[in-house]
Amino acid sequence: MRAWGESLGGITYPLLSDFWPHGKVAEDYGVLRAEGYSERAIFIVDKQGIIRYVDVHDIDEQPDNELLFRILGELEPVLAAAWAKETAKKEVPQSAEPLAPGVYLYCTSWCPDCKRARVWLADRGVNYQEINVTYDRPSAARLRGWARGNETTPTFDVRGTIIIGFDKVRLAEALNVAP
Repeated sequence: MRAWGESLGGITYPLLSDFWPHGKVAEDYGVLRAEGYSERAIFIVDKQGIIRYVDVHDIDEQPDNELLFRILGELEPVLAAAWAKETAKKEVPQSAEPLAPGVYLYCTSWCPDCKRARVWLADRGVNYQEINVTYDRPSAARLRGWARGNETTPTFDVRGTIIIGFDKVRLAEALNVAP
């Protein structure tokens, strides 16, 4: 939950995760499966306690942050303005067009595997360009195209070979380095 909040730019409003008692919130909201788990479910509740948005989908799917910010912005225009201002500071303009051949790490600042990938690449002396998909939405769209609609990080583009996830063996082969 904290990592997802960080992926949204460090939001400051309350988030709820269904931790204890296990499944109680999911059950109360009608998204707990008989097997004891739920799909990924997002409920946006306004200050009056009214549910204003519901998004339920497969646990492996990344929610569309742009849509969530639009919904939140409709409820709290101040939040939308603050996020837009913060994003503009961090945004690195990118083209939706494919990049020139090279090594690219599509990542986020909060992803644990992205952090490990940076160290792994540095240990092998690999020069690469990092693309933070939290702020570079055209590149995030490119990433979703490769990962069946998901924003899976880290993802690598090694001179046109796309590697979804931190697969050290495939990455080492593509880079011609030791795993």
